[in-house]
Amino acid sequence: MKHPGYPPEFWDSIERVEETRDKRLKEKFPKMSVTEREDIVRKYHPDYKEGTKRPVRVGAYKGQLAPHEVADLLEAHALINPDDVDLSNVDYDTDVLVIGGGGAGASAALWANISGVPADQILIVTKLRFGDSNTKGAQGGIQAADREYDSPIYHFLDVLYGGHFTNDPELVKILVTEAPLIIKFLEDLGVMFDKESNGVMIEVSGGGCSRDRMHSCGDYTGLEIMRVLMDEVLNRGIPVLEFSPAVELITDDRGQVAGAVVMNLETGRYHVVRAKATIIATGGFGRLHIQGFQTSNHYGATMDGVVLAYRVGAQLRDMDAVQYHPTGAAWPPQLAGQLVTEKVRSLGAQLVNVNGEQFVYELEPRDTVSAAIIRECEERKRGIKTIVGWGVWLDSPMIEIIHGEGTIEKFLPAMFRQFRRYGIDIRKEPILTYPTLHYQNGGILINQYTQVLDAERKPIPNLFAAGECTGGVHGKNRLMGNSLLEITVFGRRAGNFAAKHVKNVSLGKLTLDHVTKWENMLKEAKIRSSKKAPIILPDYRGDMIFR
Repeated sequence: MKHPGYPPEFWDSIERVEETRDKRLKEKFPKMSVTEREDIVRKYHPDYKEGTKRPVRVGAYKGQLAPHEVADLLEAHALINPDDVDLSNVDYDTDVLVIGGGGAGASAALWANISGVPADQILIVTKLRFGDSNTKGAQGGIQAADREYDSPIYHFLDVLYGGHFTNDPELVKILVTEAPLIIKFLEDLGVMFDKESNGVMIEVSGGGCSRDRMHSCGDYTGLEIMRVLMDEVLNRGIPVLEFSPAVELITDDRGQVAGAVVMNLETGRYHVVRAKATIIATGGFGRLHIQGFQTSNHYGATMDGVVLAYRVGAQLRDMDAVQYHPTGAAWPPQLAGQLVTEKVRSLGAQLVNVNGEQFVYELEPRDTVSAAIIRECEERKRGIKTIVGWGVWLDSPMIEIIHGEGTIEKFLPAMFRQFRRYGIDIRKEPILTYPTLHYQNGGILINQYTQVLDAERKPIPNLFAAGECTGGVHGKNRLMGNSLLEITVFGRRAGNFAAKHVKNVSLGKLTLDHVTKWENMLKEAKIRSSKKAPIILPDYRGDMIFR
């Protein structure tokens, strides 16, 4: 049988995958024990590869390990020269400044308005278009324990277990207890969750979950959530400044954060935004291509918010922990690194090697599955070698064998259309996959009020953060469906607490003294870096090599 979407050298392997389906359907692959999971992760997960990290040499996170690509930016020079910015000329004067136009930023702005801040006293600044973010690319679903057989307690334990018990328990408690409220809020706004004919929401499982609690909108969940959040922001008249990334925070002569300097990407001109409360919601570092991995992230994911917060003294945590989604597309080359949602595995697709043999239970936690795939390819040599790297088969046709014809087009329309463009029918042919750089597990240290904390665990005045740019919620590894939940739960809290906070804020004279202090710290640490940060967008003009 020919498979025109794949080169002929793959066809024999695809036939072996087809021949082993009946056997795999009858023989359920066993889950790993806790010890087995820890062992395979430590041996094969990229986080544990020698020589890929170093201690940060300056700032609140000094002495802690981070990937070289991350440490380079934490030790970089400021992008701007304080002498080039006239802080006496304030372009925008607002109560609440939200840096970032994804799900966390939109949620924060909405809830600040709901909590009493007038719409015209809120400003969202974003480096690309409003909504351009990883939120739109999140496909599989959003978790919430809202069924009689489930409980926030089970959700809490799943999150801790998935994060190797390194999570901040207080933040996890907030995540799981406020999840049902968020689902109701989103549905009331107009999010069209998948439902049975009687109106009951369809809920499926995710890797590392002990219960079915994944609420989805086909495999467009993040896009659908972002759609309604954007609509509500715009309907309420909250201003959005597009193509205007924040390039430095502003402080005042009392040591408070007092807004940000933003740059117009079209003109290159700097604009001064004075704000009583600043919320960082800039997402993660996926476009740093750590260890040369392909990425599922959008082009703006360059760790900007972490860099900005770090220079005003923010403490970080878990910056050594990187999430590689087990199933990034490995073929065709045009899709290399693009996300193949975990929902494909939730619906029954199995991961198999070149011989059609299953080698891992498909719904282990993400770091475990990624490590198992890497072992199967790089040590056992049982993967498929392609012009862009290794891959293993994700046997998607099993979904319709298990659930019936039409299931893929109904519940995975994005996946179906994405691969069909390249002649691959995932209803009949498996998907070639390999781990892709997906998520920043760690980030800015925050407390339960989303206040950014310094090295002494004290709040930095007037500075808040929410979403992927923060650390603590997921520990060393995130479970599926908790990213969309985190941005909406903690975006809501950031907006609410910022709204309360601004009532008692008085700002002093605006300064960029912290930038001068930072440059002096770099000199004292004898760091000779040519890098400047934030980098705003990735640079593909050099000889970047991918795995």
